[in-house]
Amino acid sequence: MPQYRAPVDDTLFLLSDVLGFHARANLTGFADATPDVVEAVLREGGKLADEVLAPLNQVGDQEGCTRQTDGRVTTPTGFKAAYEAFAGGGWMGLSVPEEFGGQGLPSTLNTAIQDFASGANLALSMYPGLTQGAVAALLVHGSQEQKERYLPKMVEGAWTGTMNLTEPHCGTDLGLLRTKAVPNPDGSYAISGTKIFISAGEHDLAENIVHLVLARIEGAPAGTKGISLFLVPKFLLGEGGSLGARNGVSCGSIEHKMGIHGNATCVMNYDGATGWLVGEANRGLNAMFVMMNEARLAVGVQGLGQSEAAYQNAVAYAKDRLQGRALTGAKAPDKAADPIIVHPDIRRTLMQIRAFNEAARALVLWTALQGDILHRSEDAKERQTADDLMGLMTPVVKGVLTDRGFANAVEAQQVFGGHGYVEEWGMSQFVRDARIAMIYEGANGIQAMDLIGRKLPKDGGRAMMAFLGEVQTLLKDHGEDAAMKPFVAPLGAAVNDLQQATMWLMQNAMGKPDHAGAGATDYMHLLGLVALGVMWLRIAKASLARRAEGGDTARWDDKLVTGRFFMERMLPETGLRLARIKAGAETTMALRVEAF
Repeated sequence: MPQYRAPVDDTLFLLSDVLGFHARANLTGFADATPDVVEAVLREGGKLADEVLAPLNQVGDQEGCTRQTDGRVTTPTGFKAAYEAFAGGGWMGLSVPEEFGGQGLPSTLNTAIQDFASGANLALSMYPGLTQGAVAALLVHGSQEQKERYLPKMVEGAWTGTMNLTEPHCGTDLGLLRTKAVPNPDGSYAISGTKIFISAGEHDLAENIVHLVLARIEGAPAGTKGISLFLVPKFLLGEGGSLGARNGVSCGSIEHKMGIHGNATCVMNYDGATGWLVGEANRGLNAMFVMMNEARLAVGVQGLGQSEAAYQNAVAYAKDRLQGRALTGAKAPDKAADPIIVHPDIRRTLMQIRAFNEAARALVLWTALQGDILHRSEDAKERQTADDLMGLMTPVVKGVLTDRGFANAVEAQQVFGGHGYVEEWGMSQFVRDARIAMIYEGANGIQAMDLIGRKLPKDGGRAMMAFLGEVQTLLKDHGEDAAMKPFVAPLGAAVNDLQQATMWLMQNAMGKPDHAGAGATDYMHLLGLVALGVMWLRIAKASLARRAEGGDTARWDDKLVTGRFFMERMLPETGLRLARIKAGAETTMALRVEAF
């Protein structure tokens, strides 16, 4: 059975030493997040992931979810008890305001717990994860009555939440949406239509499911400007908030998927179901984007989680599997062969995954911290900068981390050779589960186009200028430090590639938009590499400081070696990405359609 251990110590180091988490005591909720509290939260969250969620990962994959003849869905063995342990521990409301039953702690801590949970059991973690996204949307756009009636039960975990966007004929292009909403005399709406690919759409983990559904009110404008958001519960509420009659929403079928078998991905049928408008009419996308942005960051974390889980198992196998002798002579002469971890190509594979994982974890926590600053700071300028940086990095975190997360799962599977292709070792599940993260919450090509088309030019490029300004400050601050040279020089070269790519697109994509489309994915990955390089520079600085204190110097030496590997072997990929961007769109778009 595959094993998983939550990276608690690494997360604590990143928060305290690299990201300056504890220096943010001025932000709402941070004063309560003392070092002792943060460590206790993360260690308990890690224990839950290791001991409760991870042992059910293969169970969920092998059993999957089952739809009963009456439309009810049964989750895999052990899922209900594990979900109840998650909900009962208060994890659902870790960062939710106390007035709705939450603990009011920083969202950054919740991101760390999402990392642990998705690495331990992606399919199971999606049930509470989607609920947290729905809670976030209602906190911002729900009416006071909706918040009071629904949020406490959702935060408690007694009720879960979903997001319903996709229809059989439209996914990315939501302007084609057909689900309709007809006003009722009492101010509610009758919702009718079919939604597909609805994660956690029906299940037996909670007594009620609160669906957030995009629909078009009769007579609303065509396209995205006529879409509204509705709250549609599985069970209507009676007096005092008790559960009443079953609403007109049902699961028509469960999708047969490549992976995440333990999560019920449903076709949902709305047959005149009673729903209530969330936010303003015809402004549904604006409201749903709160949940979508939360989800996109969470999906980036899922890519990291699968990469981490696959890495841990590949390392264990590489240390144990005997095959061949080291090129420099036998390392285990008392054995028939050496463990494969002695071979340079195996080391290359493991180092690439490790170097990515450590920087990616820093990046998601840094991005989550920007979200906390945005929502909790009293300084308007600080909030604006945080909003700019978070908006810029959201498509990068989602797109780059899931692309690399899947690729790393494949590479980790390769370490096992033929055993990686056999189900009992569990590596194929990491590959299959990681694949969806590249697709849902906006396929990664769409993330790249969002970055190029919306985030980059927004406010005259203010977000990119803020990011580049921060990077240049870091490079300048450490430019004279000899110990930091292996990190500063490569990052400086990579930043130069990013600036060249940005300038090329500014000069060439306005007149020919296909240039932007052809280079979007490469630009997203180029920016992602630079962002990961920035994280490694920060990690290196903190590691050198800890090393100077003495104690466990081997740990900090290991980090410095891993960081140098990233700078030498991975960051130079920015040059390749730049060359592709500068090649433009001519050959990409030149071939006749008939020739394909």
